[in-house]
Amino acid sequence: MPTTTPARRPGGRSAKVRDAVYTAVGQLMGEGKADRITIPLVANRAGVNPTSIYRRWGDLDTLLEEVAVAALTKDGDELPDTGSLRGDLSAWARIVVDDITQPRRTRYLRAMTSARDEVHTCPCWEQRRTQAKVMLDRARARGERAPTERQVLDHVIAPMYHHVVFGLSVDREYADQLVHDVLAMAQLLAPHRGGPGLLGGQGSDAARA
Repeated sequence: MPTTTPARRPGGRSAKVRDAVYTAVGQLMGEGKADRITIPLVANRAGVNPTSIYRRWGDLDTLLEEVAVAALTKDGDELPDTGSLRGDLSAWARIVVDDITQPRRTRYLRAMTSARDEVHTCPCWEQRRTQAKVMLDRARARGERAPTERQVLDHVIAPMYHHVVFGLSVDREYADQLVHDVLAMAQLLAPHRGGPGLLGGQGSDAARA
């Protein structure tokens, strides 16, 4: 009689451990315990053995960075494809701002920043860079002129994260304005001066300068 191999459950125990650990880190961050997080503390909250965490992540910094990437970029795998660069960037910026202004995302981002004595880069930066590259490459393939990845990151993504961390106002209108400004900076659109923005916002200081 031929033997059959039982079908494996998607994810299985490994995925359950990961999800439990992610949840534990998020809870501890949200409770303001960022500076006191240890692997044993995470393990106790997640209901797993500390050795499971050490085996999978090695150290606390690696774990926190992985969780940060998952928490701060969890806004869907599909990038907007509107047929124009302006449309793609505007839709993307709105997705990002809607995601990072959720209360638990905001708490996590602020806690992650305050947990380190020196923050050199946001752990999610490379993922945002990859997303920007996809849209910019797609625009160039259509024959559109496009800003650089660095311009998009520095003048669209970074300001939104900065505003969230420091409690400044950030919404979809602000996201639209940032996209307008980066396209104007790349000489793809004429800068507006003081009047209503291309998408209804007010001109930024950079645009009015």
